Amino acid sequence: MRGAFDRDPGLQPERTRLAWRRTTLSCTVAAVLAAKQALRGGTTAVGLVTVALSGLVWLGFLAVAHRRIQSLSRSVRPGVLRAREAGAAVVCVAALALFAVAVLL
Repeated sequence: MRGAFDRDPGLQPERTRLAWRRTTLSCTVAAVLAAKQALRGGTTAVGLVTVALSGLVWLGFLAVAHRRIQSLSRSVRPGVLRAREAGAAVVCVAALALFAVAVLL
């Protein structure tokens, strides 16, 4: 009988790395489209603030995703995603969604 530590991770770490990369790409596209939409009618103070906030949120998500991708690449048995990192990723994605809704209104 195999123990819990004999588990073969197979391709799971690779799939998880690819999922983080896809999510990072999606966040990048959302931030760029929000910036484009915010500046569409011309440069205004509200538009610049929206672009700056979208950029900061995107950089925050990029930092979390990069740290997770690196931890997945370092070992065969990557550690569990910490609650703080997961929370930061959720906040960044939710903030980008709110910016997208605000820009469209």
